[in-house]
Amino acid sequence: MNNRYKHVEDTRITISELMLPSHANFSGKIHGGYILNLMDQIAFACASKHSGTYCVTASVDTVDFLNPIEVGELITLKASINYVGRTSMVVGIRVESQNIQTGKVNHCNSSYFTMVSKNENGKSTPVPGLIVNDDLEVRRFLKAVKRIEMKKKRQEEFDSDDFMPESYLNDLQNYNVKIELKN
Repeated sequence: MNNRYKHVEDTRITISELMLPSHANFSGKIHGGYILNLMDQIAFACASKHSGTYCVTASVDTVDFLNPIEVGELITLKASINYVGRTSMVVGIRVESQNIQTGKVNHCNSSYFTMVSKNENGKSTPVPGLIVNDDLEVRRFLKAVKRIEMKKKRQEEFDSDDFMPESYLNDLQNYNVKIELKN
């Protein structure tokens, strides 16, 4: 096991990029897929900086597009390691847009990328631990732990061989769904 530890601030990364017309979708706003691509790049850079290894994206959690990004705005992506496991890291990413003329800043989205450290043979490899220095860093670490626990619980509940949809039908009464089970 790798016993080295790194401070959160030692692996923080910030990138900024001007949004061009070529990044726009059919409605004239910046394409969400382009932003996701940039987020994946900064997650890779942040995780690789922390681990000192090549990293791959294992999962992406909670991408909510809060505010549209306009052509001509400057976007800034900020990434930091929020959590480390044995071979994985959760990279927290915040995306902000800024209107260059007015200076107005909008929070566009936040997301969590789980990245896995790989060695030269493509096998998962241990990563350094994390040193947290303040309440925010502790909170981010704990929130990552809770997201991981909730995901495991959800998988155990709904992916088990003895899952019975019938026992959940009453839970669905207030939703926009019509149930027509075939017997």
